[in-house]
Amino acid sequence: MSAGAVLGWLVLAALAPGSAHLRAGWRRTGLVLLSCYAVLLLALLAFVLTNDLGNLIGSATQDSTLAALMFGAIALGLAWFALIVHSFVVLRPGRLAQSQQILTGTLAGLLAVVVVVPFGFAAQTASTSRQALDNIFQAPENEGQPPAPEPKPEDPWAGRDRVNILLLGGDADDNRVGVRTDSMNLASIDVKTGNTVLFSLPRNLEDVRFRPGTPMARRFPNGFDLPKDPGGGASDLLNSVWEYADAHPELFDGKKNQGPKVLMDTIGYTLGLKVDWYALVNMWGFARLIDAIGGVTITVEQDVVFGKYNEGLVKAGTRKLKGADAMWYARSRTYSDDYTRMRRQRCVLGALLDQADPATVLTRFNQVALATKELIRTDIPRTWLQHLVPLALKVKDAKVTSVQFVPPLINTGYPDWEKIRQIAAKAIEDSTRTKAAVAASASPSSSISPSPKKSKKAGDDPTKGLTEGCGSSSAKG
Repeated sequence: MSAGAVLGWLVLAALAPGSAHLRAGWRRTGLVLLSCYAVLLLALLAFVLTNDLGNLIGSATQDSTLAALMFGAIALGLAWFALIVHSFVVLRPGRLAQSQQILTGTLAGLLAVVVVVPFGFAAQTASTSRQALDNIFQAPENEGQPPAPEPKPEDPWAGRDRVNILLLGGDADDNRVGVRTDSMNLASIDVKTGNTVLFSLPRNLEDVRFRPGTPMARRFPNGFDLPKDPGGGASDLLNSVWEYADAHPELFDGKKNQGPKVLMDTIGYTLGLKVDWYALVNMWGFARLIDAIGGVTITVEQDVVFGKYNEGLVKAGTRKLKGADAMWYARSRTYSDDYTRMRRQRCVLGALLDQADPATVLTRFNQVALATKELIRTDIPRTWLQHLVPLALKVKDAKVTSVQFVPPLINTGYPDWEKIRQIAAKAIEDSTRTKAAVAASASPSSSISPSPKKSKKAGDDPTKGLTEGCGSSSAKG
């Protein structure tokens, strides 16, 4: 057998284990290896075809699954390495000339290393996933909170129609005490269809009301009201609720870290909904996440100035923004206001939803995992991930609408709380309808009022598409 033939059979053995053994006359061993390989491929194919992609990815978030994938990849990698070495031995390269023995031995060694690389990458990915998920989905810091109920496999949502997750953008850093939530969005998701309504609440909402009977309601029976700061600023806006609750454990019988719980309950009470979980996003971590997926394409309608001395600029136009520019586009209030910033934040979220597809995330998985470790703080239990991941994939292809409670819809200085709840209820009702019905309800002739007697005027419905007004590059296809 020539050197070329030896190398050819080795490559074939890497793709179809046992073929080199058959060529060398090891018939029984070769047939056993080929049969095991065929069974393994058929079992893998059957598993993929009989399971939904979302469920597969969701199951892969569990610690036991990731551990099995990691050790399984290591075992398979070692087995394939040994297979190449043994295939080379049974092909009897000793019958070749010495120079050909050196050549085939060297190339066989390289091939053995190459076939191990994919298994090594898979093991590393599983390990990185475990570390990232362990860092993000830790035990909630709220003291005295009962553990979340474990999901039942047969009906994880326990007959519920929607799940409500509070998405927060925080401004905490090393030079600032406490957390101020300058971006507050509640995602209300239909568990069957994935249709989602994103409710955006302004940071400067005043006179915030707390659920009756709670410690904060007893402390502020007429709404959140504090003396002005020495500099004339206000520390009693919606974005200060978390920080205030954390700073006053005496209101909660000495329990610390009550900020997340209080803000979730407050926003839930404001919208007339029950908030299930929250996810707090660090703004610079958000920028690193965008860099990890390779940037995000956005249409910047006009120049956005930022920086302490207005030295930064995100120029107008449609292009792919890096993380820092995307973050400043979403966050800057220079020559602007809170409400314009809320619209830009919605545009960035819409672009991310459209462009961060599973293929992009998988190809850049290590970068995404490392960025995410510094990005999110949440009380979502790890055991719920296997159900939330399939739901998130539904959202990507579902109808996502947005309601922003900003002027002139809502006066942030004197909010109409009942109107806010009516608008939220109407938006959710529209979201649960069929696509045709939703399209009809979102038409310019629809009304936000539940009363059919009121006139229907163009522009009355505050429910908009998530990327409406964001430019063609951010629109979902």
